[in-house]
Amino acid sequence: MSKTEDPAVPHFVTAFEPQHGAAVPVADGVERLTAPNPSPFTFHGTNTYIIGQKSVCVIDPGPDIDAHFEALMAALKGREVTHIAVSHTHRDHSPLARRLKEETGAVIVAEGPHRPSRPLLEGEVNPFAESSDTDFIPDHALADGATVEGDGWRLTAVHTPGHTANHAAFALEDTGILFSADHVMAWATSIVAPPDGAMSDYMVSLDRLLTRDDRLYLPGHGGPVGEPRAFVRALRTHRLMRERAVLERIRQGDRFIPDMVKVIYASTDPRLYGAAALSVLAHLEDLVEKGLIATDGPAKLSGEYRPG
Repeated sequence: MSKTEDPAVPHFVTAFEPQHGAAVPVADGVERLTAPNPSPFTFHGTNTYIIGQKSVCVIDPGPDIDAHFEALMAALKGREVTHIAVSHTHRDHSPLARRLKEETGAVIVAEGPHRPSRPLLEGEVNPFAESSDTDFIPDHALADGATVEGDGWRLTAVHTPGHTANHAAFALEDTGILFSADHVMAWATSIVAPPDGAMSDYMVSLDRLLTRDDRLYLPGHGGPVGEPRAFVRALRTHRLMRERAVLERIRQGDRFIPDMVKVIYASTDPRLYGAAALSVLAHLEDLVEKGLIATDGPAKLSGEYRPG
């Protein structure tokens, strides 16, 4: 982020060459291989990272796509895979871990199995249920601050719930590199969609990253995040501005989420309105908890909202 840019607005970088099918070096001892699963939610595809030289760790193997698996195995040829680290259990990140484990015998590590941030409400349907890898179970659950290591590398788990309840970033010790997965990305904000995600958790996780001194984030989609603390501060401000926008729409008389989305996300691709509605719901859950907004019963997509 340059000094002339507004520090309250994240400088999103959408220039990115995924180079599907080829592992490319992105840092000393780190390679990136991008899966061919582009979409409005995954950008050009999911980034898989290979850490180390002879004894390696694979971070986020990605979706179970034959072409991606074959490209990954080609990149790993001649090297021992000792660990497979999974940041969270969405189907664009975790399913290929099982296939890679069968092929290599590596140990799968992650925060834990998939779980929602809160229980489903009566009559509620999880809109991202099909995106959740509920079959995923790590061989070892990594507590916050726990480490795994190999030949010349050591990874530390940094729990960052918000996008999902079990989201974790991984710090590559002694390098200043954090694999930020879907918590912080250079190309767009992370989706926070109840009941899988929670805005209050997400904001706490952003605050936690501000206490760190990482120099570079390597995210789950798109290119690297330089000057990460400045970027995270801008992301945090951006989310608070979204919160204020939701409050303002309700004070202006909007009572239902679709009406708020049409105004707040007027410049957004309509294909993303469903995700935008869930983001507004995430803010409303937090605002209802704080007593700033009122609704009958728990906050939900079909709820009617009014000033607190």
